[in-house]
Amino acid sequence: MFKQSFFIESNMSLVRLNIKGISYSQTQNGAYALILSEMDGERKLPIVIGAFEAQSIAIALEKEIKPPRPLTHDLFKNFADRFDIVVKQVIIHKLVDGVFYSSVICERDKIEEIIDARTSDAIALALRFQAPIFTYKNILDQAGIYLKVNPKKDDDNDPESLLVDELVSDDIEMVGKETSYPDLSLEELNRMLDQAVNNEDYELAARIRDEISKRG
Repeated sequence: MFKQSFFIESNMSLVRLNIKGISYSQTQNGAYALILSEMDGERKLPIVIGAFEAQSIAIALEKEIKPPRPLTHDLFKNFADRFDIVVKQVIIHKLVDGVFYSSVICERDKIEEIIDARTSDAIALALRFQAPIFTYKNILDQAGIYLKVNPKKDDDNDPESLLVDELVSDDIEMVGKETSYPDLSLEELNRMLDQAVNNEDYELAARIRDEISKRG
């Protein structure tokens, strides 16, 4: 009964997301921004993820590239295939203090299970299972921002695989230092957010957005 009511509630307010690309800021250390976009709208949902997860997602986006040995998410896919487990969809269902929480909806023998997961892991799995990604409308209303995207990038043959060449290389080099905003006012943070969006610095925009969300 719980699962049935969960899906009834979800279907009323879910928004489907596409993966727009992956970006990073040279001012941050070891963190990337995964850019999700609403399928029937213009808002983007930047989510800060680690380098390993960014690499795993980039490899899944670039289907012609296969690592010599299975990555963790590939191992899960092989394991699930062996035991007839299917990932049906991923739902980003909660945002608390700038942290996104996700659920992986799986099915085996026509029985569905809801599994808690980090959002980066859930999306890496969704790509491998070709499963749709959703979030609730209220989360997109709260955390979605309008990002300006270079039209030339949109015209590329594979606009979703931004920075794939960098992410699938053997060595991932990041420079810079962590940035915190304890002494900045909301007005200053909003100005910084606008500037980051104008500069297409998606990862920085996501961090500033998360800081504003914490104070709200």
